Parts: sequence; C-alpha cells; structure tokens
Amino acid sequence: MRFNRIVVALALGLASGMGIAADADQAIRKTLKALDPDLPVEAIAESPMPGVYQVQLAGGRQLYTSADGQFLLQGYLFQVKDGQAVNLTEREESRGVAKILNATPASEMVVFPARQAKTHITVFTDTDCGYCQKLHSEVPELNRLGIEVRYMAFPRQGLDSPAAKELTSVWCAKDQQAAMNLAKTGQNVPAAECNNPVAKQYALGQMIGVSGTPAIVLANGKVIPGYQPAPQLAKIALESK
Repeated sequence: MRFNRIVVALALGLASGMGIAADADQAIRKTLKALDPDLPVEAIAESPMPGVYQVQLAGGRQLYTSADGQFLLQGYLFQVKDGQAVNLTEREESRGVAKILNATPASEMVVFPARQAKTHITVFTDTDCGYCQKLHSEVPELNRLGIEVRYMAFPRQGLDSPAAKELTSVWCAKDQQAAMNLAKTGQNVPAAECNNPVAKQYALGQMIGVSGTPAIVLANGKVIPGYQPAPQLAKIALESK
C-alpha cells in the first residue's frame, strides 16, 4: 500500500509539472502572438537557466522569456563551466542554421568539391561583391586543403537588381561552375532563365540573419560574416566540423 501511494504521488507530481509546462507554453505563445502575429515560433522549452524559457524561431534565432510571458529577453545566454563561459545561445542558433542548410539539396547549390573533402562551407554570395570575388579566387586553395565550397545566392541589392539576374543566369547555366567563374572575374555570363532557387536562397539567407556578402557558414552552422583568407578559413572550418 505504501509503495502504491508513493507511485500515485509521483504520478500526480509529474502531471502537475506537465500542466505548468503547458500553461507556460500557452502564455508565452499568447504574448508573442500579440506582439507579432507572424513571428515564426518553432518550439518553446525550458532553458538551462531555472525559471527561464527558450523560444526557438525559424532560422535558428533564440528568445528568452518568463513562464508567464510577461518578460522577454533577446541576447546571449552564457553558462559558466570550469571557469569558462559557454555561449548557449550561439550554440543553439548554430544548430538551427546547420539543420536548415543540411536540408537544402546540394543540387540547388553551385558546388566546388574538394578531391579529398574533410568538411564543407556554405557561402551566401553575390556576383559584384569585391570580397566575394577575392574569396572565389581562393576556392582552389580551399579545395586543396580539403574544404568543399557550396554557394547559395544572395543578391544583396534585392531580387530586382542586376546581380540577381546574373545569379539567375549562373544557376541556369549548363555549366554552373564555369558561369560562376565568369561572374566572379567580371566577365559576361550568358543570359539564361529556368526554374531556379535564387529567390528562395535569398529569403533563407535573410531568415538566418545574412545581411551582406560573403556570408560563410561552417558545417556546424556557425556564421562568419565577411571574407577570411583561405588558410585561416580552412583552419576554422576544419576545427568546427
């Protein structure tokens, strides 16, 4: 009998805890919907900090809130372990970005493979960006160092810009690598049209926080804004695979 009473008490306690979690989820969603009906909430869960809930948005972005939804925080959450501060927010955001990019078929990207690939980077690129062109000139070196380079389109001046049309021609070319090489060296890319992912990739870049090019995403989802020399970039990429 005593054992049965303990089991019942534990079950009631668990049910009570689940009720609190459900109430928190509902309260938080209500607050966020009132602030922005279009806010893309993907999941709500308790954060590692007691009493604080973690809201995951589309694109990997994170928000933090109280259980009643009355307090909202946007920023980095750190956890101190063994005297070191671990950025939990950045880690979760990177995981979200990696998940999105891993779900994108390689056939929708312009890929420069390495003969002996050790890892890969995904580069949101424009055609008339000077640092994009500089990075592209170092793709053979990155490939040699074992880094596969995957390009996604990000016409930073918008979808009506000349660069967007040129990116469309690159993605619609029979030889996408050759077309990308032409674009990155300032040469004319033969005009071409087809069913292409340029607009979708531009929107995806905006969703994960890309605002300029080149935006380099490592295999683990960490975003590096801006150009990095090939040796330095390869080192970072290999350490993060």
